[in-house]
Amino acid sequence: MAQSSSNTDWQTGLSRISQRAGYLLQSGQWSDCTFVVGNENNQKTLEAHRLILAMSSPVFEAMFFGGMAEKGDKPVEILDVQPQAFKALLQYIYSDEINLRSFDQVCEICYAAKKYMLPSLVEQCTQFIWSDLHPGNVCRAFEFARLFEEPLLLEKCLQIICTKTEEVLKDSSFEEVEIGTLRTILNQDSLAASELVLWEACLRWTKQECCRMSLDVTPMNQRKVLGDCLSLIRFLTMSPTEFTNGPALSGLLVQEESFSLLMNISSPGVAPIPSPFCQILKRRIKVQVSAPPATAPSSSRSSAVGQNVQLRCVCAGDILAGILVNEQLLDCMLSFSVDRDVCIYGVEMPTQYLQQNLPEQPQPPPQETHECYSELIYAFLQDSDGCRITYTHFTARVPYSSSVEVMFNRPVYIVPNKVYRIGVVLNKLGRYPVHIIIPYVTVNECTFTFDRDRSRNGLITAVIFGYFSPEPTPRQDHPWMPMY
Repeated sequence: MAQSSSNTDWQTGLSRISQRAGYLLQSGQWSDCTFVVGNENNQKTLEAHRLILAMSSPVFEAMFFGGMAEKGDKPVEILDVQPQAFKALLQYIYSDEINLRSFDQVCEICYAAKKYMLPSLVEQCTQFIWSDLHPGNVCRAFEFARLFEEPLLLEKCLQIICTKTEEVLKDSSFEEVEIGTLRTILNQDSLAASELVLWEACLRWTKQECCRMSLDVTPMNQRKVLGDCLSLIRFLTMSPTEFTNGPALSGLLVQEESFSLLMNISSPGVAPIPSPFCQILKRRIKVQVSAPPATAPSSSRSSAVGQNVQLRCVCAGDILAGILVNEQLLDCMLSFSVDRDVCIYGVEMPTQYLQQNLPEQPQPPPQETHECYSELIYAFLQDSDGCRITYTHFTARVPYSSSVEVMFNRPVYIVPNKVYRIGVVLNKLGRYPVHIIIPYVTVNECTFTFDRDRSRNGLITAVIFGYFSPEPTPRQDHPWMPMY
């Protein structure tokens, strides 16, 4: 590590602290930590200063000064970040300056900024992508927003996909999208493209996906990689000519399937529609939405969304299963999955019972009282790997024998058929009702599946969620709030 500099009076010529810190980064003077960054094909060694890093990032603070910090001068290996992205991250930490140039570079920098918890840099990366959205990169931006949990950017990308669909599908970048992105597009009721254009785009995508999976490009393999997305194609909205000259000749459908679908296109209901094909007869609606602003609002992470309708999935029935007494800390964990892309806002929970209002036997809760107490709840949402993806500390005066909405610090976009867990820790001494969890609940065409293995999961009575709509509707109550 560098310990000296030929310029012994360098401080006198630099008037700002960012200039002096930048000099230390550039020269390596007084550096006390080393990073080996990148994979074996592109690896660099970079020097830095523990104190400056810890001042900017709680992750670096834990790495260098926390209880599990490694002692000595052993280099820190960072194999999942590209050297140029990490170098840009260091430059930002030392000087508050960042030079964002391209979509790929921004994605790499944002990954590093998320990893080391630099929310202001994440915001700049999001701003850059927002200002440069167009049909040629919107699918990649959508996947970026989904990966890095940027719901406002995610929704704006979906708006562009829905209103400029044909341009998006005809761009070569569409052939590189993840199957989850393809599934999201095909799930939309409003798209600015015909069903035949959608089908042709899917065919192009399957050819590239076969190549990515080292499969021969055959109709059988194309159908295999398309998977459940085949059931989202609305063949019945095509004309007989479109279907005959398109899907019927593709080889992805067997003769019996093509015949049955063609019969139903010509005369709906004349023959059974084979599984797994879509039975929807309604064409997708073409909508027009005003173009996004040149830059995202600076308060986009904390301003009121005004873009999603909140729904309640009531997961607990009216029957009271029992009463749990919180003598110190009482926790519960509710596992669930959904069958559609949704956004989780928070949960609904019952408040405490007054001692004199306790029911002797399990029954509907006693009548609400006007007496209040100070409630204190910690709630969080985990993915299937146990990683916390949002949380909140709720404190308020609430009435006894009632219910309360506990909203997360920020909404989180979740994906279908993956298990998530909502955890709640009750910090106030008292008695709480526990209800029986309903295993399956369908709300507005979205089905929630709940796990009933734990008795205390009945402390959560409802999940508050919403959809990303291509035509946003105002929402007045709960603001988007930053997690940081």
